[in-house]
Order: sequence, then C-alpha cells, then structure tokens
Amino acid sequence: MVQQAPTVAAGEQVVDIMISLTRLTNAHRTIIAGNDSMKLYVSLKRRGFIRLATPATCNIPRKQHSVGLVAGPDSPATIEATLTQISPFLAACAAVAILIDSSESGLGLQIRTKLAQMGFQIEAGVRCQQGLVLSAYRQDLVQMERAA
Repeated sequence: MVQQAPTVAAGEQVVDIMISLTRLTNAHRTIIAGNDSMKLYVSLKRRGFIRLATPATCNIPRKQHSVGLVAGPDSPATIEATLTQISPFLAACAAVAILIDSSESGLGLQIRTKLAQMGFQIEAGVRCQQGLVLSAYRQDLVQMERAA
C-alpha cells in the first residue's frame, strides 16, 4: 500500500472540506486566492473542476463567481486583504471557504467581522490538520443594499 506524505494528505483534507462546505460543483465558477492558491487550483483541476480562476487570471471583476476559496494560513491582515481582493469577483449570492490558522487567538472573530461587513454569515467551521476552515454564505447582496 502506498502512503501519502502527511503534507499532501493534509492539503487534500482541506480541499475535501472546502468542497463540502461550499457545495462546490463543476457548474460553479470559483475564484481562488491566498498564499496556497496555486496548490488548491491544481488540486481542484485534478479532481475535474474546470471553471476556476485566480484574481491574476481573471482580468475584469464582474461578480461572476459563485464560490470563493481562500487558501493558506495567513495573518489576519493578509486574509482580510485577500477577502477584499476577491469580493468584486463574487456574485450577490455566493459562498466562501477560508483556511485560517486556528492557533491565533481572536483571528476567527476578526474574520467573522470582515465577512459580516461583506454581507456574509458564517455557516460552519471545521477543524483539520492545517487549521480551521470557515464557510460563509451571502444571500442576495442586492436586496441587502436596497434595504440599507
């Protein structure tokens, strides 16, 4: 029996969790960002997902992506900047999954605050070998903006 290296298995675990939490299918356009975005991109391509982009490969943000994935355990400021970067690419009804380092105290609260500012509500969080994967959903941002 062939065993995978622990880092490969941990990386695949994160991908599995992100797919499950966002209910990702081949029909979804997905924007991927963060320090480990290329690893995530390659892993999703290997699994047959084809409608993938990064902020660098998608020139014009038109709110055309229904799923955003942020990979790479980064600092709170980097994660917030990444969320701000992908926000123009995300549709009014969108899902995001973010890998965060769960060892930093208060990081989850900072991310939750940023997501709330963007109109997202956290739905779930799953611990894995690399940290914590948070998922959040935004339900029709246009209606929320009209109400405000």
